[in-house]
Amino acid sequence: MILDAEYPDDARITNQCDELTKYNHEVHLFCLSYKKSFVNNEIINKINVHRYYCNKLTYKLSALANDLSLYSIFLSKKILKFIENSGVEILHVHDIQIAKAAIKAANEFGIEYNIDLHENRPEIMKFYKHVNSFFGKLFISPKRWKIAEECFVKKANKIIVVTDRAKEELLSRVNIDQKKIIVYPNTVRTDFYKIKKADRNLEKKYSKEFVITYVGNTSKRRGLLTVIDSLKIIEKTIPNIKLLIIGKSSFDHVIKDKVKQNQIEKLVDFIGWIKESDIPNYLSITKLGLSPLHKNIHHDTTYANKVFQYISIGCPVVSSNVIAQSELVKKYEIGVIFEDNNVFDLSDKIIELHNDKNLYSRLKQNCLDSIEKLNNSVISNQLISIYE
Repeated sequence: MILDAEYPDDARITNQCDELTKYNHEVHLFCLSYKKSFVNNEIINKINVHRYYCNKLTYKLSALANDLSLYSIFLSKKILKFIENSGVEILHVHDIQIAKAAIKAANEFGIEYNIDLHENRPEIMKFYKHVNSFFGKLFISPKRWKIAEECFVKKANKIIVVTDRAKEELLSRVNIDQKKIIVYPNTVRTDFYKIKKADRNLEKKYSKEFVITYVGNTSKRRGLLTVIDSLKIIEKTIPNIKLLIIGKSSFDHVIKDKVKQNQIEKLVDFIGWIKESDIPNYLSITKLGLSPLHKNIHHDTTYANKVFQYISIGCPVVSSNVIAQSELVKKYEIGVIFEDNNVFDLSDKIIELHNDKNLYSRLKQNCLDSIEKLNNSVISNQLISIYE
């Protein structure tokens, strides 16, 4: 596996390897360290981890990986050493920033590669802060990234995507055999939600409040401003409403300003980033899990990881009408859908779930039932098949 980031900070890799190692596959992971002092080789989660140094300045060049060759040349040399030292028989390349470097190395050793598209990178790049800066607009082209992505997938042995919608979108613009595309969503392992001890301090702190929770990056496109504006309306019916925001981004100052502007400081707790293993503690005291994503091509073709985290603990989902995710929610009846950016529709849906106890109980039970069909061990079958 090839990852141009640090590990063990990537749940998708851990989840995939958790299943691959059950089938006695030997997994070696190429990853980076941004610190000069690091452990070169170690075994984590049954993965043979191989770290290589990359300074922050070099990493920033990844945004230009398909325009300038510096980043790819730098990493390709390291990947060549990795292949030589580990003796791997095939590469599983995570996302397209490092694809050019990995493919160059794979070709030199005459081995095949599979490419794992974590997201629709060319589309989501359009919303990145650095891409929309003066220099970003000058040098970074999402259109060129899309051309590069299409080139990578045409030559790949297999392509892994996150949803059926993502598969359809890719096939709509690239002439490849649909059998080459494997669907592997970002769900949760069973150990995320089983055998968890309750946090008595959290239970006590929020015992009198109707807690709704958001987990993940808090950038503008995630839709939290819609949630903040809805709280003023919801409070009139649910005075003990409390929003927990677990995660953060550079957009937080805008969210906090909106909270102050609406004079609802007492209704919102900013938790920040926490360990993945601690998330179930907060979800255990949560009534509803929020995924208020704005509609765009990327969000319409993916599932937010948080949705599976919510349902695994029995938290019904309140999701915007992004296509793939709303289809999942409707199919398994694990929550409700509101129109993205619609404050009043979101308010109505949350109030409805608060007032209708029978509906809430049914959705909660559906969440607990559906995760037994949607956990990592079950949905990994297609992924495992390409290596079997």
